[in-house]
Amino acid sequence: MKIFSSGLQFEVETAGDKRAPAVLLTMGPGRQLTAGSEHLLTALVNAGFCVIRHDNRDIGLSSHLDVLGIPDALGVAGAHPVGVSMGGMISQRIAAAAPDRVLSLPSVMRSSNAPGLHGSSPEVSRGLLTRPKSQSPHDVVDRTRDIFRLIGRPAYPQKRPISRQHLLDGVHRSYHRAGVSRPLLATMADPQRHTLLPRIFCPTLVIHGEGDPLVPLACGQETAARIPGARFEAIEGMGHDGPPGVAALRATPIVPHFKSVPAGIPA
Repeated sequence: MKIFSSGLQFEVETAGDKRAPAVLLTMGPGRQLTAGSEHLLTALVNAGFCVIRHDNRDIGLSSHLDVLGIPDALGVAGAHPVGVSMGGMISQRIAAAAPDRVLSLPSVMRSSNAPGLHGSSPEVSRGLLTRPKSQSPHDVVDRTRDIFRLIGRPAYPQKRPISRQHLLDGVHRSYHRAGVSRPLLATMADPQRHTLLPRIFCPTLVIHGEGDPLVPLACGQETAARIPGARFEAIEGMGHDGPPGVAALRATPIVPHFKSVPAGIPA
């Protein structure tokens, strides 16, 4: 459904009991709500939460507070902002800038962008910036599948890969080349976010894959060390993608983390 807030339009989908504590799920660059983890969504709904998914906006870092317009428009006072990949950057900024709106922070597969941290290998970096052969839907899907193979992890091979038809459906639903490239560049041009993390005081869970080839494990450990009281959870064999086995493992620590947090809004 379409909602409007502060003159902006968002495409949003909700699942679960609307009276339940809310989870705002924000995915990586260029990701539509249809690309969100269905396994994580199902686990959260079954655990008694209302999950709000949305299409990412294509204006980079300025989107982090715009996302707060989504729960506003839905009449939700506060939420758990789950951020995956670039979504973790957005959720971290929300938690630092609007602590009165945040119940807890689960940050998944995200770095603080602090100076001196090692990033992805040159091979992975080149792969992310490689354009599809053409802008035809099939070439766009081929490039997407190549990226999943590049950032995944052999411990969780794509035995049940995201179907080509599912990816084609996403391209036909909406595809904007700049909606992928600009957010990627925005994440690279966010050098001061590490200075915001010590201002986050809500219950925080940082989840990271031990085998992440895009954002190395040390980045997740360093992120957790900067946030007061944060708990760190490393997932063996997890890369930077979300095949079914990994998606289920992500939900395993997130659900009890949410359950441990009082339902009220922080003062």
